[in-house]
Amino acid sequence: MGAPLNKVFLPLGGRPLLLYSVRLFEESPFISTYVVVAAPEEVGFCRTLLSSCSPDKLAGVVAGGETRQESVANGLRALPEDCSFVVVHDGARPLLSRDVLEGAVQRAFDCGAVVVGVPVKDTVKVVEQGGVTATPPRSSLWIAQTPQVFRRSLLSRALEAAGEAGFQGSDDSSLVERLGVRVEMFRGGYENIKITTPGDLVIAESLLAGAKGAAGEAQERGEEGRRIGLGYDVHPFCAGRPLILGGVEIPGETGLAGHSDADVLLHALMDACLGAAGLPDIGSQFPPGEPRWKDASSLALLAVVAGLLDEAGYRVAQVDLVVAAERPRLGRYLEGMKERIAAVLGIPRTAVGLKATTTEGLGFVGRGEGIAAWAVATVMPKKIRPPSPGGRG
Repeated sequence: MGAPLNKVFLPLGGRPLLLYSVRLFEESPFISTYVVVAAPEEVGFCRTLLSSCSPDKLAGVVAGGETRQESVANGLRALPEDCSFVVVHDGARPLLSRDVLEGAVQRAFDCGAVVVGVPVKDTVKVVEQGGVTATPPRSSLWIAQTPQVFRRSLLSRALEAAGEAGFQGSDDSSLVERLGVRVEMFRGGYENIKITTPGDLVIAESLLAGAKGAAGEAQERGEEGRRIGLGYDVHPFCAGRPLILGGVEIPGETGLAGHSDADVLLHALMDACLGAAGLPDIGSQFPPGEPRWKDASSLALLAVVAGLLDEAGYRVAQVDLVVAAERPRLGRYLEGMKERIAAVLGIPRTAVGLKATTTEGLGFVGRGEGIAAWAVATVMPKKIRPPSPGGRG
């Protein structure tokens, strides 16, 4: 993706990709519990993001491994012992439909192993050293997707056998196929795309708009409805904590005091965004006494705020920020901060203004007691669907 964040945390329709799958699992009666497997360094970020949804079925967030198979095995071990069937799904496939999910699970109850997929539309050529060596019959070729559903004992056995043989499969069903077990194909949908490139996000946005019945029916309101919010925050230094600003950890520096990761810059930005949309401030959204926000990633909280704006009918168009710190010098970290902020909000990097300054030795910042930050956010109404002629809007 070329993004500073894992693609499953990038925004689609105002909220992170991963939350679409989570919402589906929460709503489906066919799913009793689920585990999210994340990169080890992203477990904390992921937990913060999921905590904002107050999930009822989430059994945990666990660290993955070096390969897909290791990650699936880690997730499998974290599921309750009485779980007899398991669904494996890519968090980068946010547009899975409930019908496909539940249909695949129902089929797996009967046969024990199911992979969701769609028929190949184009002719496929086998090429070796630049030359075509075969043209397989298209009628027998399908593109595998997820979810893939298995009897738990079968998938566990397939993972163990693959590990012993040193075999690495391209998907989970290939491990089961190695055992000589029949895997059935369940027809999915072409809209169940995997987000891999920036272009895929554009396609997914279009598909999502079409699913909501809004494609081609909305016009962006220009300057009308534009709103601006102001945010300000300050945190004192606190020994024994890492210093995180704009979602970037500043190595070797004393951190800031706060219930979350105390990212003063993002706290000011969140308040600016919420204020522009007329929503309660971050103290109301993420109460400091609530255990689930302790040491929470403020970058993940910013993603949650973007979702709150989406629900209120707004999107962030542009932000401008100032951070005042006598120490450390922040110049070389500013571009990394801008990249992360832009990625979470789904705006161009050029729409993020960010300056670092000092107070020339004046005040609490000048005395080296803490860091202050100011933010201005411009939000715009999202595309809206006009009222239907003669009907309800």
